[in-house]
Amino acid sequence: MSSCGVTTTVAAPPSRLVTLNQGATEVALALGLQSQMAGTAFLDDAVPSQWKSAYDAVPVLSKEYPTKEKLLAARPDFLYASYTTAFSDKVAGTRADLSSKGIESYLSPFGCADSKQVPPVSFQAVWDEVGDIAEVFGVAPRAAALQKEQKQLAGLRAEAAGKGLNVLWYDSNTKAPFVGAGHGGPQLVLDAVGAHNVFGTLPGGWKTVSWEKVAAADPDVIVLADASWDSAQSRIDYLEHDPVLSKLTAVRHKAFVVVPFSETTPGVRLADGAALVSAGLSKLHPRS
Repeated sequence: MSSCGVTTTVAAPPSRLVTLNQGATEVALALGLQSQMAGTAFLDDAVPSQWKSAYDAVPVLSKEYPTKEKLLAARPDFLYASYTTAFSDKVAGTRADLSSKGIESYLSPFGCADSKQVPPVSFQAVWDEVGDIAEVFGVAPRAAALQKEQKQLAGLRAEAAGKGLNVLWYDSNTKAPFVGAGHGGPQLVLDAVGAHNVFGTLPGGWKTVSWEKVAAADPDVIVLADASWDSAQSRIDYLEHDPVLSKLTAVRHKAFVVVPFSETTPGVRLADGAALVSAGLSKLHPRS
């Protein structure tokens, strides 16, 4: 199979998988691959309870990215990452270099460095990635079972808790906000709940914008990603204490919905993120 222009070939299911981002780690855990994992690294927030015991059985190589030396010391035969930064010279090295050492790899299609290689973002594309990993490890039926479990999406679309609401998806940063754009996890979630993304016309999954553009959009609701490296509460505090931003409609009404970062990126928790946003919008704007 191919990911981001690199073909991956394995003669047998790998036995020493290392995952290098939380999204990749949770795909592996959801597929029950913990016994085939030699290590993991880089959490953004807490691993959910359903996979916590499996996660605790896997060696943690580093809080963030491990050094190349520490990574190779784990003797991986397969690397799986969500972001292209994992395959930089400072971390794992290039995928071609790894392959020459007998280490095959998979990079999430949503993390491709070349935007032309990124597939149109959809929940089906998320499940295609899960299916790819399941195929590599010989557990295809588990991927099919996981997809069947994600039945809440149809109900969320029917409920349309976000109908008529203009929403700002605020991912991180206060100097210049990093927001959900029109072609990533945030847009999928907002589409699922029927809300309008105020920056949905921007390309890519996320974009840096100006506070002036946020003020002009004046959203009804602000969805905030909560990560260990940038808490949602710190950004809420910033909004509420800024003399201009505190006058935004969403800020004045405290119309905030907080979602774990791992439920905002394409992966096995994105549908859970959609359910959480739907519940939050329903609480803020109950339908009669």
